[in-house]
Order: sequence, then structure tokens, then C-alpha cells
Amino acid sequence: MAVTIDLTLDCADAQLLQRFWKTPIGYVDEPPPAPFATREEWHAGFGLPADDSVDDGAWLCDPDGVGPRLCILKVPEPKTAKNRLHIDVRVPGHGGPEERWARIRGESERLVGAGASVLEEFDGHHVVMADPEGNEFCVGATPA
Repeated sequence: MAVTIDLTLDCADAQLLQRFWKTPIGYVDEPPPAPFATREEWHAGFGLPADDSVDDGAWLCDPDGVGPRLCILKVPEPKTAKNRLHIDVRVPGHGGPEERWARIRGESERLVGAGASVLEEFDGHHVVMADPEGNEFCVGATPA
């Protein structure tokens, strides 16, 4: 039996990346765990230091309940190297290679508008991008 996993993304600004990552993956804010009505109420229950803010974390979930949860957590140290694990964003649709590449390029342009940057294009196959904090991810097409 497979286990459920979360993907956790370390960052400097959890709220910035929460807003960004909703765009490429279509996730929504995860509600606080029961019995809490708000994330603030949940966070207060931990008795953390006063300088620890609920805004230092963000939780996104697949609205259909299928994909893994994305946890975005503020850490004190900056990103120093290439990710060892990255997210591949797959744009759906059918068609020939030109149509698929056009969809990939269109999605890449949309994500640049949301704050991403293009690092490298592999013509006809995928685009390597970075989120607003430099975390690498790829945009490609779903399998034909």
C-alpha cells in the first residue's frame, strides 16, 4: 500500500510562494486541521515564541484530494544550490509536437507573468523555470 506524502518547500517568504504556487498547480489553501476554525487559532496552540508568525508557513492542497499537499515553510538560511528535488508542471492537451510546444511556451509565459523566470528552454520538450525565490521547476506537456 502506498503512503501519503507531502512536499515541503523551504523559503524566505511563505506568503509570496503560497500565492505563486497556486498559479501553476491549481492548488487551494488547505483549511486548518479540526477542530480549529483558523490557521491563527491552530498556530496559537503550539505555544511558540512571539516572533514565530503563522505567516511563516503556508499549506496548499489539491482541491480534488488526489495530489500531495504542498507545505511552504520559512527557514532562516538562504537557498544556496540547485534543488535536488523539483516540481514538474505538466500542461494537458493533445496534438502534435508543435501544438504541445505552443502550450508549454504559453504556460511558461503565463508563469513569468506570475513572478517566475525562465532559466533554460529545451526546444520542443520542456522549459526550466524558477519561482520568485529561485526554486527550479520544469514546464512540460502531459504524455501524448
